[in-house]
Amino acid sequence: MIKRTLCIESPCHLKCRNEQLVVSYEHIKGYENREEKTVAIEDIGMLILEHQQITLSHYLLDKLVANNTAVITCNETHHPSGMLLSLESHTLQSERFRAQIEATEPLKKQLWQQTVKAKITNQALVYERWNIANTYLKNTAQSVKSGDTDNNEAKAAAYYWSHLFPPAWQFFRHRE
Repeated sequence: MIKRTLCIESPCHLKCRNEQLVVSYEHIKGYENREEKTVAIEDIGMLILEHQQITLSHYLLDKLVANNTAVITCNETHHPSGMLLSLESHTLQSERFRAQIEATEPLKKQLWQQTVKAKITNQALVYERWNIANTYLKNTAQSVKSGDTDNNEAKAAAYYWSHLFPPAWQFFRHRE
């Protein structure tokens, strides 16, 4: 079964009840009328905590790491700032680490090619969803070489961001 990735983006309290992650808005000013939400802990592969006013119980953290769930915290700019992983020996995890370390250079380049193609293809799909011409992105995705030696990822990103918003919005993308 594919594990779920959950991203919590609003103030809430996270706790564990009956082997379920419970998202509670009780006592959160402005959110009191929201309904509690639950997700089976065994279904969660990654939990991303993106809001600065999220609280959670230690019991929940313990249950998450026992389930090999990665917990990622984000800072005030919504960038990942830390990760909690299980310390238990896990043969599958060790095998994955070993395979990544021992991967040949051609394999790493082919995997990077697949990653870049998928990223650009997803950008084209966003454009398609919003009825924006996406031929350039589709062509760029198809021309990605092993290791992305032509730097198509950067070219596609520059195109994507510069054409995503109407010129009247004067959107600028800077490092900050």
